[in-house]
Formats: sequence, structure tokens, C-alpha cells
Amino acid sequence: MKTFTELLRHLSQPGVQELALISGRTPLVKTGNGFESVDDALLTPEGLQEALRGMVGEARVATISEKPSQWAVRLEGQGSLIVGALRRGDVLNVRIVRKEPPPASAPAPTPAPTTPASTPAARPPAPVPAAKAPRGGVQILPTEKPAAAPSPAETIPPPDEPEAEAPPPPRLVVRPESAGNLSMLLEDARAVGASDLHVVASRPPLFRLVGELLPHGEPLSPESVEKMLMPHVPARLRPVLEREGSCDFSLDLGDSGRFRVNISRQRTGYKGCFRLISRDVPTLESLGLPADIAKACHHHQGLIVVTGPSGHGKTSTLAAIIDIINRDTTHHVLTVEDPVEYLHPRKKALLSQREVGTHTKSFASALKGSLREDPDVILVGELRDTETVRMALAASETGHLLVSTMNTPSAAKTIDRLIDLFPPGDQAQVRMTLASSLRLIVSQRLLPSTDGRSLVAAAELLPGSVALGNLIRDNKTFQIPSLQQRGKSLGIVRFDDSLAELVRSGRTTLETARLYAESPDEVEAMVTGKRPGAPPPEAAPDPAKQLLSKMGNLLNRKSA
Repeated sequence: MKTFTELLRHLSQPGVQELALISGRTPLVKTGNGFESVDDALLTPEGLQEALRGMVGEARVATISEKPSQWAVRLEGQGSLIVGALRRGDVLNVRIVRKEPPPASAPAPTPAPTTPASTPAARPPAPVPAAKAPRGGVQILPTEKPAAAPSPAETIPPPDEPEAEAPPPPRLVVRPESAGNLSMLLEDARAVGASDLHVVASRPPLFRLVGELLPHGEPLSPESVEKMLMPHVPARLRPVLEREGSCDFSLDLGDSGRFRVNISRQRTGYKGCFRLISRDVPTLESLGLPADIAKACHHHQGLIVVTGPSGHGKTSTLAAIIDIINRDTTHHVLTVEDPVEYLHPRKKALLSQREVGTHTKSFASALKGSLREDPDVILVGELRDTETVRMALAASETGHLLVSTMNTPSAAKTIDRLIDLFPPGDQAQVRMTLASSLRLIVSQRLLPSTDGRSLVAAAELLPGSVALGNLIRDNKTFQIPSLQQRGKSLGIVRFDDSLAELVRSGRTTLETARLYAESPDEVEAMVTGKRPGAPPPEAAPDPAKQLLSKMGNLLNRKSA
């Protein structure tokens, strides 16, 4: 009798398309010639269930019914597999198909003798040993119809032929039983690499992958969503949710990780948005951001602002900047966040992380009190209102390095936004403060990578300089783009230059870069070396033709 691992190795043999395991029958493989038996022993429901538990887990096996279930798993030495299962009466039917080739280190499959299937009375049932599967066997797969499983008396039919039409959009293949379990949904979201999970009444759970929202499972009833979300709302925020209709907090679920959570009410019921936070603090290298950002971290005072649209990695960049200070200096770093997302470990610096609503009333009140706490670096999660910006600018002038974020599309517009937050009578003083205290503005966007499976960062850098300070002080911020054009020697990196570098390095495509560029034609010109639509250069004149032309002219003159 072969072990389950030995049966799986048949999928590595040339021509083998599928492994069919049906209780009460011998193991079968499908080739171009149909189904063939690969072992003499009959499969028992108990042995087959035990093998499935090792592959997909106890919770998934418990959900098997007459409706086909399908999972994606990754086994060591076997690669990615698609496992389909259903139960008809006492018969358990399992189909296993390989989705990608096994790793190069996988042992070569041993050829198995092919023997005809035998009747149940000829041999006693034999259990199938379980194979241990790693945790989190979840991935993105193209839409396909689950293969129907036959009964023992039926002949196993070939799978449906794919239609000749355009392929359907991708769908998410995760644990079916996780659709009504928040902890399992969050585990699946982390396993497939999603950035966010949306749980909405009357909609299926939605995973955000590479900027796209992909549904999984059936729509959730308003009652089930409320039952899933409300136990996780902190007691101090339940009156806020009832009064204001939404609340924000961080959630730590142990093995599932940390999450930034927003719970709100909407037309169909409650809605929860869960942003996945890595337990490991990111670095500039891991985020794909320029190393020049680290230079601004060593100023003893001033203002650093990270900008960009919501959901484009500003918080991760802040965490990377604070990690540099934590690693390289002995400063006192005070953070004010709503809520606290990344947990910074103890290194050289002293870190005090405060959460709005838990440890302080507001950003402005925390900043006012922070000046008496002897901080060297102050992190403010977001510059939201005039009072917070006023306190931040004051802190940046009084010997503190202040780091924060804003939701603005570019570096130049960030300066205008900071000034426009104040009434006209105060703007002259704000321009003077910004001109002297601004150290760096990082404006970043995330865009799909070349393979479409991840995101890469394009960043615009505008460091503080005398030239920039003069433009801010003289209210000539409209000339900042011109300064960026000629300011490479000042450490300025334009957004379009960053996009062109991503295309040249193969990390994204030119088509994607054009969608995000401020000047798409200029980005294409930087990548290709010529502007699109430009006429081809004229060919150099042929010397032989020139000589013949001159000879013809001389003959014409003589004949005249």
C-alpha cells in the first residue's frame, strides 16, 4: 500500500493531469488515455479524511458536503495544488490537480505499477496516511468550475472543456468555512497578501489585492456582520459608534496579527474595514524607497512630511523613518497616533507611543503637552486641522524634529495646503516658519508591479534648501515645479523621474507608469529616448547618389 505522499508524486509524472481518490476504490490518475489505477489498496473514508485533515485542516474537512468544495494548498516538495472534495452518502470523493510545477528540490517520482482496479471484496480496506501541510494554503486563482465528483459506480467524466471566450475575472479561493468567521477571514487575508479586508452587511467579504477588491463566498446577512464586528469594538468606543456612526481602533489578534480597524454604520447595516499591519517594522529598502530619505532623519529640528493618497503606504514610510532614528540615535521619540499601528521594539532610542482617545484627547492636546516631556522627535499620525498644524510648526521651531503625514497629491501642493489652512492674516508668518523649518517632503504612490501580483512605490523627494525657502517666503510656490526641473544637485527627485526609473528597472510597465505620471509623454521619452509621435530621423544622404547627381548636373551644363 502506498503512502499519501507517494500518491501525490504521481502528479509529477509526465502526462498525469489529476489524482482521483474515492473511498471504496483504488487510487486513480488521469492521463491522456483516461483513468488508471496506481495502487492495489482500496481507500477508506476514514483514511481519506485523515489525509485531507493533513492537507487542508480539520475545519475545512468538517464542511465537506454534496456541494463541491475547493481549496488551494501548498505542500513542501509538491508546490501548489488544487484540492476538490465532496461527499455523497458514505462515499468521499477527492480530486487533486497541480497548479504549478513542484520545486526543483522535490524528489523525483518513482514509477508505480499499473494494475487493474479490483472489487471491494477482493482486498480489505486500507487507511491512507496523512501528509502534513503548511499553514495558510491560500492563493489567487483564475475562475474555474469545480470538478464534479462521481459515485463509485460511475465512470469518472473528463472535466469541462474551457470556453473559447475571454477568460473570466479572477476570484479568490480561500477556506469556504471562513466566510462567517472574522478571525479566519483575517488569517486568509494575510495569507493571500491582501492589504485590506472589508466586511459589509449584504455583501460577500471583500479582499483588496493590488488595489482591486475581490469578493469571497456568499453575501453576509446584517445580523451575522453585527455579530462578527461588535465583540471587537472596545467598550470606550461603543458610545462613540452609537453617537457618531463610526469609530477607529487597533486590534491585536495574536497569531492573526495587528489590524487598523474602522467600524461604521451604513444603509444595509454595519461595515468593518480592516487594514493589515505587519508585525515587523518595515525599512526603506523593503519598501523600495530612496535611501536619501534617511538623511533627513538626522536633523535636530525641523519638519518632515510624508504625503500621498489614502492607502498608499504613508504609515509604513513613517514607521521606517522612526525605525532609523530608533536604531541609530539615543533620542526620545514621542508618537501620537490614531490608532497606534506599528509597535516599535526597544533599540537605542526611547519610544513613547500614545494613542488618541486612549492616552490623550486629541492630536493638538498631545502636542501641547509633549513640549514638556523632553522629546527630541515627535511623530504626529496626520496633520488634519489648523490647530494641529499650528502646534506642529511651533514644535518644529523649538528644537524638535516633527514627522507627520498629509493626504495631498504632490510636494508642491503640500506646501500650498499647509499655508491655506490658516486665515490670510496668519499666512505670512506660516510661510516664514515653513521656509526655515521644512526639511523634507516625500510624496509617494503605489502602483502595480510588472507581474501584477504586488505593488511598487514611486516617490517624489523635495528636500529643504535655500532656493525652496526663498520661493516659500516670497509666496512664489507656483515656481516649485521649475525648481524641481533643475534641482537634481539639491537632492530633488521628481515623481516622473521615479516612475521612469521603475520602468527602466523592470519593476513596472510603461503603460502603468503613464497612468500615474504627471506628464505621460515625458515619462515615455525618458524611457524610450524619443518622444512618441516624433517623425523618424532623416536618413543620411547616399554618397554614390550625390556623386551621380553632381555628374548629371555637369553634363547638363556642358550640353547647354
